[in-house]
Amino acid sequence: MWFSLFILPFLVLLVLFGPPDRVNAEERAEPLIISKSSEEEEPNLPPGLEQSPTPEKEMEEPPIPLGLETPESDEEPELPEGIKEESSQEPAQEPFYDSRFPIKLSGFLESRFGARSQNDPFERDISLGEIRSQIEFEGQRSWVGYSLTTDFLFDPVLDRHDVRLEEGTGAIDLREANIVVTPMEFVDLKLGRQVLTWGTGDFIFINDLFPKDWNSFFIGRDDEYLKAPSDALKASLFSPVVNLDVIFTPRFDADRFIDGRRISFFNDQFGRRTGRDAIVDDDTPDDWFDDNEIALRVFRNVRGYEIAAYGYWGFWKSPGGFNPSTGKATFPDLSVYGASFRGVVFKGIGNVEFGFNDSEDDRSGKDPFVKNSEFRLLLGYEQELAVDFKAGVQYYLEHMFDHDEFQSFLPPGIPETNENRHVITLRLTKLLLNQNLELSAFSFYSPSDNDAYLRPKVHYKATDNWAVQMGGNVFFGSDDHTFFAQFERNTNIYFSVRYSFRTSS
Repeated sequence: MWFSLFILPFLVLLVLFGPPDRVNAEERAEPLIISKSSEEEEPNLPPGLEQSPTPEKEMEEPPIPLGLETPESDEEPELPEGIKEESSQEPAQEPFYDSRFPIKLSGFLESRFGARSQNDPFERDISLGEIRSQIEFEGQRSWVGYSLTTDFLFDPVLDRHDVRLEEGTGAIDLREANIVVTPMEFVDLKLGRQVLTWGTGDFIFINDLFPKDWNSFFIGRDDEYLKAPSDALKASLFSPVVNLDVIFTPRFDADRFIDGRRISFFNDQFGRRTGRDAIVDDDTPDDWFDDNEIALRVFRNVRGYEIAAYGYWGFWKSPGGFNPSTGKATFPDLSVYGASFRGVVFKGIGNVEFGFNDSEDDRSGKDPFVKNSEFRLLLGYEQELAVDFKAGVQYYLEHMFDHDEFQSFLPPGIPETNENRHVITLRLTKLLLNQNLELSAFSFYSPSDNDAYLRPKVHYKATDNWAVQMGGNVFFGSDDHTFFAQFERNTNIYFSVRYSFRTSS
């Protein structure tokens, strides 16, 4: 948290003052000076433009305008009265004390409400009830860019209202606070709080090991809140051969995972569904620079196709272990190696992505309290089937290594997990009323777990500023311990009204 707050004073100073423009100080010092004339006297016309004194003059050849006749002396022609000699030079630049700030200001004010469609004995009937205001500043001064995005939130659903930036709780949720510098043409550095993302999946993440907010996703907040912020340094290097992104997070940023405060779930520790009656107590790695994360991506475009390779060294982002002696959820060490491919296929866009999750604390699969290593695969395809109507489909595979060992050492009372978990997704999007009305539906279905999750949504943009949205989160399943079925009693519908604004200097 202090890593983000350390950036804030610098951002404020940069917005207010900024580095000086690289302009000669003498050119700024003297703007054009206009001499004052008497209010009683009419200013004289420039020489050559005055009225003829006698009618006889009209018959004569008109005189050559002043300044074009053959000079009788070496003296330069006299300038019109009231203008100093400096006006013959190039126009002076704007004074450095211009009061306009070089920033872009945008944001919104939103009211959002959601309720469960069925009784959940472990959660409140109201799943979502909040008023949110977001203010975003973006700007560029000389070689430094900066961004500050802050959400101010009134949330009556949770009892606790103290500010915890890592968890996104309380009256303030700091989304971004960073600076971007370009020390060389082929290097960009971004330091501070930022929302990070990469990979090719649609709501499915394999090599994107940046924090997610699963509570926001399942209760009906806007899709942008699925991505939680990170406190990190991102270095991007570009070359004609290959591009490289390296991200260093000095202290582990965990997912805002399901812990029972907002959403009930199947708790292996109790062998049943729990919620506010048994909020998860976790032991999150939080030592600066010791509990760090490193993520990298090497990528390039080849004839319009993007090819990328990924690496990650850190921890399971949501609890991947359990300490029976303390009763706390843990985040075991994790390394991930993967690759992706995305480009034009037939009349649409296709993608392939895979990754190997190396669970370093349980490579043999014999520790029942640590997740086994996994292989993950994603195949995707999207295409526009008609005007303003698009469809996308994905197949996802999660294969557990050492599954036999996992079953052999599984403690009594903990449900078994399939060796292979299959998930199929379908996204349908239709635009109407000059693209101001969007009808969409996203569905997850797992034939191996026999459960499903539906996300219908209607979004209407009434004006450039006003928009309304209505949607739902619907869960199905036959067994209460599979991934989607465990949230069945959290099925909810939600509604929102948002006023957006954007200004620029």
